Amino acid sequence: MTEKKVTRRGFLKFLGYGLIDLALLSMGGVIFDVLAGRGSFSVETIQLKLKRLPKVFSGLRVAQISDIHMGGWMNPARLQQAVDLIISQKPDLLLITGDFLLGHHFSEAAKQALVDLAKVLTPLAELVPSFAVLGNHDYWTSSDAIRKMLASCRITDLTNSVFTLTREGKNLCLCGVDDVWRGRVHLNEVIAQLADDSAAILLAHEPDYADTSAATGKFDLQISGHTHGGQVVLPFFGPPILPYLGQKYPSGLYKIKDMFQYTNRGVGMNTVAIRFNCPPEITIFELKSIG
Repeated sequence: MTEKKVTRRGFLKFLGYGLIDLALLSMGGVIFDVLAGRGSFSVETIQLKLKRLPKVFSGLRVAQISDIHMGGWMNPARLQQAVDLIISQKPDLLLITGDFLLGHHFSEAAKQALVDLAKVLTPLAELVPSFAVLGNHDYWTSSDAIRKMLASCRITDLTNSVFTLTREGKNLCLCGVDDVWRGRVHLNEVIAQLADDSAAILLAHEPDYADTSAATGKFDLQISGHTHGGQVVLPFFGPPILPYLGQKYPSGLYKIKDMFQYTNRGVGMNTVAIRFNCPPEITIFELKSIG
């Protein structure tokens, strides 16, 4: 009998449409079903020592959420649960890495989703200084409407720009690029706004952009979303399905040259609202200086 090597593509072909049934029937892990409405958010605390972080910023707590996708599985009540968890962690900053909406066109439902987002995010931004970039779904729906929503919530849009935090004459730069897939990235313009050798965090929706940003040597940390961690993570195989620009760094912490990359699993879900062994995530970064 000839031995056959099982490749990821072959495994997917074998599973076919049975993948969802497998996720629902398998024991262990965590399953989130849109019909049953089950689910809870996982708070992941990541301690990072950043080479260029000034001592005056050591101990900074930075929260990250991504891929809210309001209007699908995500509703105001679920988002409020996530917001309450964020507030309980007492972060100094909140960074949101795109995909506020779900879909490929700007429907009446999407307009209502923006209203729902503003109601929940505005009080949060009043408590915690908040910054954001857009994702591919935000362009597929309406990037203009989402930017207006961010402005109304007083969430700073970091698209192709830099916001500099200063303490005792030392800087930490919060940077952002436009959505890599659907937007217009101007990384050189972002770099031109950086103070020489300042510590810098980059928000980029798609994690695989880290190869480009790390090559510049200008960023200490890139944070991203986009992948949802795969939503379904099978033991021994990992996530069978990952999106474009989210295949190299699908979930968690990576080191690329001298830069850290962190990919958040998202708080929302895609059209198929199922998670297996991949709970929705709120990330808390505890940043430390070296020395």
